[in-house]
Amino acid sequence: MKILVTAFDPFGGESINPAQEAVRLLPKKISGADIETLFVPTVFHLSAQQLEEKWASSQPDVVLCIGQAGGRPDLTPERVAINLDDARIPDNQGQAPIDASIRPDGPAAYFSTLPIKAMVQAIRQVGLPASVSNSAGTFVCNHLMYQALYLAENRFPNSKAGFLHIPFLPQQVVDKPGLPSMSLADIVRGLEAAIEALVQVGDGQDILMQDGKTH
Repeated sequence: MKILVTAFDPFGGESINPAQEAVRLLPKKISGADIETLFVPTVFHLSAQQLEEKWASSQPDVVLCIGQAGGRPDLTPERVAINLDDARIPDNQGQAPIDASIRPDGPAAYFSTLPIKAMVQAIRQVGLPASVSNSAGTFVCNHLMYQALYLAENRFPNSKAGFLHIPFLPQQVVDKPGLPSMSLADIVRGLEAAIEALVQVGDGQDILMQDGKTH
């Protein structure tokens, strides 16, 4: 099995992005699977274009995109991506689309094709907080997740795809009192556990586990 893991560069005034830092530290093999990495810009459409080019040349079985979710306390595999760009801040090329479709010919939303609950369980089993997220936002993270699932359906039908958000690093919250963070070592450990779950589940069904939300 080959897994392509992507990460964004820093955005929103931050000097680092924990996704980029963590993905750099992933081993080349996890549970027998080959791990390839791709660093993409936090830019609408350009990030997806670079992903598509890498996907075509690498032909991975799984694409797992990683992004920063500042303010979240845990590792959160995303359940769904919506066909909407609605930027609260500009991307790294100054683009700030409002209520724009990502793919005019695409459905309103795509569900992750990864075993998100098995990933959550695996992360918790290594002693780290994790939960299923039901919103990837409307910025470049949601954009790339939607594009990845669109590509998996329309161009690379033998691949699965999904997204996982991670918290700030401790150094990012020094000037943000009250916001949670997670050490880089723990984030890497959590990502490795999530990827191990991907490999173990393979083409099987996700586990049944209560992890819903009331609001």
